[in-house]
Amino acid sequence: MWRQIPPVTKNLIIINVAIWLAMVMVRSFGNIMVDYLGLHLIGASMFNPVQPITYMFLHDQGSIFHLFFNMFTLWMFGRILEQVWGSRRFFIFYMVCGIGAAICQEAVWELTWRHEYISYIAKANGLTYDHMAQIVDNAVAAGDPGFTSAIASMKNQFVTIGASGAIFGLLLGFAMTFPNMPLYLFFIPVPIKAKYMVIGYAVIEFFLGVNGGGTIAHFAHLGGMLFGLVMLLWWKKKGTLHS
Repeated sequence: MWRQIPPVTKNLIIINVAIWLAMVMVRSFGNIMVDYLGLHLIGASMFNPVQPITYMFLHDQGSIFHLFFNMFTLWMFGRILEQVWGSRRFFIFYMVCGIGAAICQEAVWELTWRHEYISYIAKANGLTYDHMAQIVDNAVAAGDPGFTSAIASMKNQFVTIGASGAIFGLLLGFAMTFPNMPLYLFFIPVPIKAKYMVIGYAVIEFFLGVNGGGTIAHFAHLGGMLFGLVMLLWWKKKGTLHS
């Protein structure tokens, strides 16, 4: 079965698993990898231009489930799409979805980091949001080094890792290529057509993202779908979606 997996899907799985094992076996190395190769806020001092690519090859070293579910989904759907599309086009699609997810996550961070910072310090100091916002704006305008340093430190705390954005793009790709293929969710013995399952995933991700998804980058998942959708519609228009 392993020999029957197409080359790009197989190599992506090997690379992700190998990096995760290295991060787990040498924790300090794993932390360094996240610091330098995980996706950081573009305005942070720890950001560098390779991160929108490298972040998708890192996974949570504290749990195997993050890696397992991404690689299981890659194996399940990626091998089929690679056989249909060809290795080159499949690889391009995968990377575009992953990089697109990073771009969307950066956009969300850029729109929300100030609000999160002010909300946090307002609560810590027992002040209203508007009062704290005025204090921060005045301090930044005056060049207060304490606030400048605190904001710079806070920006470096925005980081995300994982192939989930690219994986959600693959789910959309599968649903558009095989829209009526019956799929099964864990513990639900009723088949659901691929197109409805992916729509359901997208809706859930949107509401989780809007309501605050904790440490999960829900908008990155949607970003992978969005960029994947653009490519899929282009291929469909050209008549090359299924070949």
